[in-house]
Amino acid sequence: MSCKLIQYDSLLKPYEQDIEDRIARYEMKKRALAGNGSIRDFANGHLFFGLHQEEDGFVFREWAPGADKITLIGDFNGWDPEASPLTRKENGVFEIRLPKGTLSNGQKYKLMVTHGDEVFERIPSYADYVTQDPVSYIWSAEVHFPSYEFQDADFVPPAEEPLIYECHIGMSTEAYEVGSYTYFRDNVLPRIRDDGYNTIQIMAIMEHPYYASFGYQVSNFFAASSRYGTPEELMSLIDTAHQMGIRVLLDVVHSHAVSNEREGLARFDGTTTQYFHEGARGNHSAWGTKLFDYGKNEVLHFLLSNLKFWMERYHFDGFRFDGVTSMLYLDHGLGSSFDNYDKYFSMNTDVDAVTYLMLANELVHEVDPKAMTIAEDMSGMPGMCLPISYGGIGFDYRLSMGAPDFWIRLLKEQRDEDWSMWQIFYELTRHRPKEKEIGYAESHDQALVGDKTIMFRLCDKEMYYGMEKNSQNYIIDRGVALHKLIRLLTFTLSGSGYLNFMGNEFGHPEWIDFPREGNGYSHHYARRQWSLADNPDLRYSELNAFDRAMLALGKKDGLLKGHAHNLWVNEQDQILVYEKHGDVIAVNLNPTRSFTGYFIPAPEEGDYTVALSTDEKEFGGYDRTDLNVVYYSEALSSERFGFQAYLPSRTAIVFRKK
Repeated sequence: MSCKLIQYDSLLKPYEQDIEDRIARYEMKKRALAGNGSIRDFANGHLFFGLHQEEDGFVFREWAPGADKITLIGDFNGWDPEASPLTRKENGVFEIRLPKGTLSNGQKYKLMVTHGDEVFERIPSYADYVTQDPVSYIWSAEVHFPSYEFQDADFVPPAEEPLIYECHIGMSTEAYEVGSYTYFRDNVLPRIRDDGYNTIQIMAIMEHPYYASFGYQVSNFFAASSRYGTPEELMSLIDTAHQMGIRVLLDVVHSHAVSNEREGLARFDGTTTQYFHEGARGNHSAWGTKLFDYGKNEVLHFLLSNLKFWMERYHFDGFRFDGVTSMLYLDHGLGSSFDNYDKYFSMNTDVDAVTYLMLANELVHEVDPKAMTIAEDMSGMPGMCLPISYGGIGFDYRLSMGAPDFWIRLLKEQRDEDWSMWQIFYELTRHRPKEKEIGYAESHDQALVGDKTIMFRLCDKEMYYGMEKNSQNYIIDRGVALHKLIRLLTFTLSGSGYLNFMGNEFGHPEWIDFPREGNGYSHHYARRQWSLADNPDLRYSELNAFDRAMLALGKKDGLLKGHAHNLWVNEQDQILVYEKHGDVIAVNLNPTRSFTGYFIPAPEEGDYTVALSTDEKEFGGYDRTDLNVVYYSEALSSERFGFQAYLPSRTAIVFRKK
């Protein structure tokens, strides 16, 4: 009998053997790693390697099979390369024990590694706190034994669908500086809670030497970035989020690693193949980074232990896996159209990476059955978000990456007068059968330097002087209206969850660019201008109010549940009507025409009222929708119901059955 993945998608029938091979490889690798035990019991590298405090002192261990000699150097021994040699054990493991009192918090340390005729410094691979000298800019591991006591033992992640606030700690402040864990905890978390988001997805936590990499070129996989503060301060942030009922996800980067040798894993033991593939396969041609060898058991041990570490040490509630498409294919999906199923099951697929992702999902859900995993995959790999037992890879959600690409393409290439309602509905609702997606109109990706936020793309320079509420500006009026329509359409059509990047809920202007040589090391575009949303005289507050109302309605009416059903499309009028979880949503994208007495199809007979209108004055509209009218949906035939309503131009109305 076919596995459920094939039952859900009959087009996969010719690839049944490939799917069976996928499951067989996973089962074989799991036995090789854990024997008859669980993958959770296997993933304990962080409890063995690295620096640990014991009753009689300290023990430090490192895996470096290619090294001939390793010594521990640091403040504690005057950085003497001969004072503290490690003893070589079996399987490339080195170890040293130090007596009580040798080390104390705040001391810097590193490894001195000898490989043949080479001698070089390395930061330990399991270092859990890494800091940069403010004068020399040299990075070092730092002794740090966290003392924080969590208060979240009774935390239960929200049961409703995820409303995700994608955020970056460093750019969370309006000041021209790098933000901190503490600032975010005290100032941004309350905003997120009050706006109605139930999940935060934090970027750039894993330590990275280049700030402008947005955290995607990781050097130290077990270290929370010290540029934002201490481990205790990150723990307090997560603990506080839990007390607010907010789930916390880590944007985890296991798709590649920074190529830096002094700070990262590249040539850690003097060889090029300790963690990464040899030659061209070990280098990402577009990113200039190193690529893990997922077929190597020691690499799997490192990566799986890393996931368990973040969950146990910091109480993260799951992960958004970055760069999954790059992991899945030997060409990293560069230039691939994925226009037929052969491309998912071919010599181009990295089957070892597929196996790793299956093991990773099993581990995360073993550690915490309520944990959440999200895949950043633009290829549409079948089974990505189905259970392993079904032939899937085991993620809970994938990002609906086609939705923001679709909106940007429309905004760049067409006037909104020419937008097709059929195309909008089709593009936002096409998903793999039985697989859940996170919908979004824009994330951080769409606003990186060289691009713009959606609101800035709609209004451009007019935002600099036309966002006052008492101003008369057609471009701003159009931008405000379309910003709300794009978000409501995306929210109700494109996924079983929703994501927004920090600040875009109120139409943050401009783009994102981190301090670098090319911009004079400016923080201007690497911050969030909260004062824009807080100013009652500016229209940003209206967009923020709409976002809050949309999320509240989504929770109350379950608008992220189930599938949307198309009830009516009129391309000439630019009208789209659809039903979602019992609500009827009527969208008039026409820029100039409002329609009186327009027939609105409904799924059944009964009274309907307006639950939300994008045209409400509170949201920067013109109050052309009467919120007090009761609309009676009558039966026109045994299968046709509906009512008449006024549909203002560039407006969407959500009708709720009483």
